[in-house]
Amino acid sequence: MKIHRLLRPLLAAALLGGAFAVQAQVNMMLPANPGGGWDSTGRQAMHAMNEAGIYTGTVSFTNKGGAGGTIGLADFQRSQKGKADALAVFGAITVGSISMNKSPIDLSKFKPVARLTAEYLVLAVKADAPYKTLDEFVQALKANPGGMPVGGGSAGGVDHIALALLAQKGQVPVSALNYIPQAGGADTVTGIVNGTLKAGISGASEFQQFADSGRIRILAVSSDKRMKGLDNVPTFKEAGYDVEIANWRGILGSVDMPDENYRQWVERFTKLNDSPQWHATMERLGWEPYFLGGEAFGEFIQAESQRINTILQDAGLVK
Repeated sequence: MKIHRLLRPLLAAALLGGAFAVQAQVNMMLPANPGGGWDSTGRQAMHAMNEAGIYTGTVSFTNKGGAGGTIGLADFQRSQKGKADALAVFGAITVGSISMNKSPIDLSKFKPVARLTAEYLVLAVKADAPYKTLDEFVQALKANPGGMPVGGGSAGGVDHIALALLAQKGQVPVSALNYIPQAGGADTVTGIVNGTLKAGISGASEFQQFADSGRIRILAVSSDKRMKGLDNVPTFKEAGYDVEIANWRGILGSVDMPDENYRQWVERFTKLNDSPQWHATMERLGWEPYFLGGEAFGEFIQAESQRINTILQDAGLVK
């Protein structure tokens, strides 16, 4: 078939434009410094997606840390509005940080693409501590909350929220808790061992090695069922306290992302969750699968925001 000479440039341009549409570059905001959990989540997810052949185009990553992810997400909310292939990583910490930092971020404005992973929390005490069970610890906490310093991550973060939820179930006034933020899991362990902390809360992977070496004793885990590698550790629920909480991480789409692109990204991350490449990545990094896609994820964010903000108000951290 002959193509008229005048039509050739137009056809070439159309084909070229189509190629660019297929291989459009993804811009992913990582609202944390390089090397952390959010950074790893974004990079590893897109790498596994490429390996699985789900999305093989280019990805541009931007790291912008600070204030529990609110600095990077505020920039993402403002600069990527309406963009078709703009994504951001965020998680449980973000929810409390928005209120704690009085951030202008409105999570309901973003497109809820996928909740991907979770890391469950554990409560640990010194190996020779007088409390052998979670219930014994909670009774000691109830008797003297101010005299029971508990260490964990940043104030208002998921560790703090877990302790507050436990206190509520144990009829301990949340505002009376003596919660002391630590720089990291290793610092929390040091405080537990030297006695400046009566207990600590952190991710299971951070504490497990110290429990295995006999420095601390893990009393309970915040998952819905016992965890692999911690088979002898009961859940909070098994110990008599109906608390389940995870340090979850997920993906948001830009504010006003075109609906067609949004559906496409939900589908891609759903396929990622089903892929052996992603499951191998999660197992290697010690992440628990915690998938929820699209509107169901949006409903979860709304419920989680309400739960966490109520706790922060009870603790006197947010008015």
